[in-house]
Amino acid sequence: MSFKCGIVGLPNVGKSTLFNALTSSNKAQAANFPFCTIDPNIGVVSVPDGRLDNLGKISKSKKIIHTTISFVDIAGLVKGASKGEGLGNKFLSHIREVDAVIHLIRCFDSDDIQNVNPNVDPVRDLEIIETEMMLADLESIQKRLEKSNKKNLDEDQIKILKTALELIDNGEDLTNLKSQFNKKQLNLSGLLSLKPKIFVCNVDEKSTQNGNNYTNAFIDKFGQENTLIVSADIENQINGLESNERKNYMEMIGLKETGLDRLIQKGYKILELETFFTSGPEETRAWTIEKNCFAPKAAGEIHTDFEKGFIRAETVSYDDFIANDGWVNSRTNGKMRLEGKDYVVKDGDILNFRFNT
Repeated sequence: MSFKCGIVGLPNVGKSTLFNALTSSNKAQAANFPFCTIDPNIGVVSVPDGRLDNLGKISKSKKIIHTTISFVDIAGLVKGASKGEGLGNKFLSHIREVDAVIHLIRCFDSDDIQNVNPNVDPVRDLEIIETEMMLADLESIQKRLEKSNKKNLDEDQIKILKTALELIDNGEDLTNLKSQFNKKQLNLSGLLSLKPKIFVCNVDEKSTQNGNNYTNAFIDKFGQENTLIVSADIENQINGLESNERKNYMEMIGLKETGLDRLIQKGYKILELETFFTSGPEETRAWTIEKNCFAPKAAGEIHTDFEKGFIRAETVSYDDFIANDGWVNSRTNGKMRLEGKDYVVKDGDILNFRFNT
């Protein structure tokens, strides 16, 4: 499976610049006026994972294949989007299609870049976006609970929507639904406010390491856990450099990891994703699965026939595979296990599936 992250924010906060940096492209037009992006740009990016190269060397693989993540650059939102202001209706429909939302927040001063609001205020800007998403959810809930539409909903969905309506009426956060309903039920609800979120504070170069007053105010309000401090301009510059130059430049400005690496790590965490590997002479490949995934379902990521005819999974942990120099010694030294249908795949497992055709 691959996952899709939508980059959202007010106009002129640097969404297209960040998108171009993350996807190593110039697909997205970056310009100094609102609604520069109208239709969403989509870029597919390989997920960096140093374990792949190590496994490939041991297995002497002809090919190394990374798993991927898609980034979507979505048009800027303005206050009133839920009522169709700006590109509101398009914006909100595009958000529904992504697995996670990257909120890009302006945390820099610049006389050269227009601001749709009179001053820089990252807390206010996020609250505008969150409010518009909540109002869009409210309208959706009310329509779906109308008598003529209710017949298309099962009892669980009706209960979720009614509870959501009560929360909105009481001024409470819709994320409170997560304590009452399971993830699968909530995903089916299609509520925008429940999308997993990463907050990216877009800063100037001098603020990349320690942030600034704007990022401090934002973190005080919304917390550190899902917040990243990134300079879209710096990421774009890094993207344009050769490998050695990139490393030297990052060391010079004190960056240990690129924004892409940190975003992917956050994305995997909030979406509760893990990686397993297949490795042999032909190829070493990474596969993305949800946490607590059973072995047959993991096999289905490779091919549906693997899941249908699943018998056993030959399993070696990453550390054991490396320490024993591959499959043969892992078997000989008792580090390979045969796991059945009830086995929960762990991050870093190297798997070889046995199945009936």
